Amino acid sequence: MSFGPPPSSYTQSTLVADSARRNRRRRTLIGVVSTVLIVLLCAGGGFLWFGNDDPARGDDKSPSDAVPQGRLDVRQTAEKRPANTSGRMAFRFSADDMAPGEEYTTPGTWATDKILAKGINRTLVGFEIGKDAEAGDETWSIRLSGPICGVTRHVTVQGRTAVLHRSGEDEDSPCDRVTFVDLDKGEKIWEKGFPTSDTVFGQDATSVTLTHATVAVTWGDGSTAYDMDTGDRLWKKGRVSDCKHTGLAGGRGLLMLLSCVHPKETTYQVRKLDPRTGDAKWTYQAADGIKGVSLLSAEPAVIAPAAGDVEVTHLISLDDRGKQRATIGLESGRYVVDCEDPLDFGAVDNCPSTVVSGDQVFLTSREDPHGDMIDNANRIVSFDLSTGKTVLKFESGRNQLLHPLRMSGDQLLAFRDSTDHITPSALVSLNPKTGKETPYFYFALPTEAWPLTEPDTNDIVVQNGRLYLSAPRATGPTGGKKKEWVWLTVGIESAKQGRTK
Repeated sequence: MSFGPPPSSYTQSTLVADSARRNRRRRTLIGVVSTVLIVLLCAGGGFLWFGNDDPARGDDKSPSDAVPQGRLDVRQTAEKRPANTSGRMAFRFSADDMAPGEEYTTPGTWATDKILAKGINRTLVGFEIGKDAEAGDETWSIRLSGPICGVTRHVTVQGRTAVLHRSGEDEDSPCDRVTFVDLDKGEKIWEKGFPTSDTVFGQDATSVTLTHATVAVTWGDGSTAYDMDTGDRLWKKGRVSDCKHTGLAGGRGLLMLLSCVHPKETTYQVRKLDPRTGDAKWTYQAADGIKGVSLLSAEPAVIAPAAGDVEVTHLISLDDRGKQRATIGLESGRYVVDCEDPLDFGAVDNCPSTVVSGDQVFLTSREDPHGDMIDNANRIVSFDLSTGKTVLKFESGRNQLLHPLRMSGDQLLAFRDSTDHITPSALVSLNPKTGKETPYFYFALPTEAWPLTEPDTNDIVVQNGRLYLSAPRATGPTGGKKKEWVWLTVGIESAKQGRTK
């Protein structure tokens, strides 16, 4: 691949490889004739299309529209149910030029109606939707000063996001730069530097997030925020006493996690900040004995403490004054709350097994191949944020796993992952009030794409009617192979999905 550090002789050869090879494979996926849509369901057999051409029925309502937003808000989009429930490939990004043992980080996956964007080592790249793409097919490319070291899943209504990256080319360079980019245009809006701090184990974790009109960053010994339009610094806060600025959660509000080191233990605080001033609106002090805290949502405020171990043990919802509303127990691990390590691209609010709405939190049950839940089945369970009580349960059924993805208006979008690769996978909408499930589209994946379906190790994004499965790391051939196709991102859409010209 041509997006990495100073290239080896192998990767350099890909930069000047015979263009005929690329042209043979570069093809647009949008003009596929219907007669080739019938694919054998076997190993490596490709996509399988399911469903029919009947339009959506009148009693299957689309999700209600999200609250009107301005261009500087973090987008909260409501997806429309497609008219056709047959799924087809909308996009693929793969590589066959990686040497055995070669590895690249590919942090961050963002989508608009036109572009699928990825981070690849020290480069941001954007691909046109509808491409069967590889390195060199990108619509735009932004070379950064060093490797990406922090991302946020948030994107503004204008299609902009922020990444952290190092100021030098090697992995030991400080993670001290933030760049704000336009995903549709592939333009760098601005780039700023910020301080860093070190521990005996290396540099403190950094974190970046977006909220209204604001890009906020933490680095252990402090935090700062920038205006989205101008890049001007809005505020800067230093470390107070022994409390480090550990991470941020954004979106509709702004939360900061602080870890306070004492002689006998570390305690944790959560602060609600005014995005434009950095002033604390309230502070919540976690109980003694907590070993860690993740931030599930900034608005409404929901946190995930780990009591007695490193794994999350319960959830706590907070009111608009930072007071505890309800506690939701995870029943000794029956429910899964997997959050990224803050040292891994600095995302303390990235917990892909959990979704928070305005009044509920949706949790995934642990996979159980025995008892009354067989064949790798699981369920999504919703809890009321005011009472902590169970509201609804959505069953995956046999040979499937059900993963919550995000809210779409007042509906929950979820991914039905086939575990036997015979039952079709699907993107579905779940109604938190009625318990009704509405299919968006069904599909199957070839074997090369199966590793992309694990939500705790991959990015799974739904945007503008498309579902994207994307890897955070690219690894060269293994098992003695000298060359193989490595699938990095695949996108699926309805067979009658409208195309952007």
